Amino acid sequence: MVQMTGGELIINCLKQEGVKFVFGIPGDQLYPILDAIYQEDSIDFITFRHEQSSANAADAWTRVTNEPSVCLGTVGPGAADLVPGVYTAFADSIPMIVITAQNQTWNIYPGHGMTQDLDQINLFKPITKWQAVVSPWRRIPSLVHWAFRAATSGKPGPVLLDVPSDVLFEKNDISELTMPVCKPENYRCLVNPVASPALIEKAADLIVKAEYPLIHVGGGALRANASEEIKQLAEYLQCPVTNTVFARGVLPDDHPLLLLPAGYGAIAAQSGADLILLIGGRFGDLDFWARPPFWGESESQMVIQIDIDPEVIGLNRQVGLGLIGDAKSTTDFLLKSIKTRISKRSPSEWLVECHGAQETWLADFLKQGKSNQVPIHPLRVIKEVRDFFPRDAISIVDGGNTGVWAHYLNRIYEPNTFLWPSDSGHLGVGIGYAIGAQLAKPDKQVYAIMGDGSFMFNVQELETARRLKLPVVIIVMNDQAYGMIKAGQKMVYKQRYIGVDFFDVRYDKLAEAMGCFGVRVTQPEDIQPALERAFKSEVPAILDIVVDREINLEPPDFETLAGIWLEGCNLPE
Repeated sequence: MVQMTGGELIINCLKQEGVKFVFGIPGDQLYPILDAIYQEDSIDFITFRHEQSSANAADAWTRVTNEPSVCLGTVGPGAADLVPGVYTAFADSIPMIVITAQNQTWNIYPGHGMTQDLDQINLFKPITKWQAVVSPWRRIPSLVHWAFRAATSGKPGPVLLDVPSDVLFEKNDISELTMPVCKPENYRCLVNPVASPALIEKAADLIVKAEYPLIHVGGGALRANASEEIKQLAEYLQCPVTNTVFARGVLPDDHPLLLLPAGYGAIAAQSGADLILLIGGRFGDLDFWARPPFWGESESQMVIQIDIDPEVIGLNRQVGLGLIGDAKSTTDFLLKSIKTRISKRSPSEWLVECHGAQETWLADFLKQGKSNQVPIHPLRVIKEVRDFFPRDAISIVDGGNTGVWAHYLNRIYEPNTFLWPSDSGHLGVGIGYAIGAQLAKPDKQVYAIMGDGSFMFNVQELETARRLKLPVVIIVMNDQAYGMIKAGQKMVYKQRYIGVDFFDVRYDKLAEAMGCFGVRVTQPEDIQPALERAFKSEVPAILDIVVDREINLEPPDFETLAGIWLEGCNLPE
């Protein structure tokens, strides 16, 4: 006879899934899970100082490894504090298993006076794909399996397992289980389906007839590990490639076919193409809704869309052909079909013109990246940081205007090395992302470029990074303000600033107080030496870089982008 507590059963299930880390904060109700982890050599518990960051770290682990991750929180406030991090993962379709402890089964009656009383299922419904109360004890394996199946199948996303404490503590013989603990291949499909062969053939016919085809790539291509297949297809067609900001790294930013998001080259290609092949994405606001003038008119521009999720086909813009299937395998079969129809193409004059437009667009940014002005120009910071780190470094961006500046010169060269909360825009993810990414890839260098506003959301996690001895480098763009909001108040409300200015905090000293390396930088020529010292310190490092507060209120294209946003919000310009 083999007996297990509910906590031991859950950890046994996670072990079969290959889970290496559980991210979270301990709580009384979680004792059986924590004790089971203590006794399991293959899984470590990573303690954070706030549950949001534990979810951010789990999110980052998955973005970097493409493996489902696990975070947990105890009943009530522990679960509630997970919400911001789970929401960020949900917005970007990141498969994550969220485990929350709950009061005893007989005490789950919201509103009857139980301490830490909270309807956690309904709390998480808007930000998870699937939710379940794990009860009774004998159903634990079947429900954990269901959670992983739901998180990883179709369009991925977070799921919730809400476990009453009596179920966690209960101990029974495993012969009483309704389903044994299984390996993943024994209860779910590990290979996503390919699109219909007939539709692939039809798509191939349309693509080879197009004079100016364009490939536009979304984040789903990263989740499907489709980068190599997309690269081969683009190079065979010699057609331009654009991507969503979330999908940066699908092709290297310096690939001759790639045009950077929202740049003049990308807009020229997207508006001039007669056929768009959209792979693993949807047209949202960061893609200007695929509407003119940034894209062509529907009447003259065919759209072929490949996605694993039927619900996003034709979302926001009609398509000529929709293919439901895995981005990787479907793109591979599409290329094979195209090869039976045409030989490899040569670069077109149109492609050269689009690249010329991109170079014109980038010229001023590159010039500003060399600026010697004091206070330091934000683009000088971005250029120095990107030049310092190797091509395969993991890059994290967290902030408002900081994210805008980083977009222009923070080049991304490999898949799954760029972490940014694309569809949520959530501030405060940076340190949690850095911790999760460094744990996932200890052999890679990890750096995060953050605004001072976003840095302070979860600054306490510097202690977590130091305790774990993770040599992440955090670059704080210090303008003593919520820069993006202040820029909007400057543009729309004639500098009537409210709620946006900070006291001048010495973030370098704050880092030192937590046992990290810290340095304040006020001169542009000191950025590179500071980065070298940070890297050599072999502990978490903070560069507190004082940037020009006025220039930071005028990032490139801000008025254009803000105008589009204001129009979408029906606000006066």
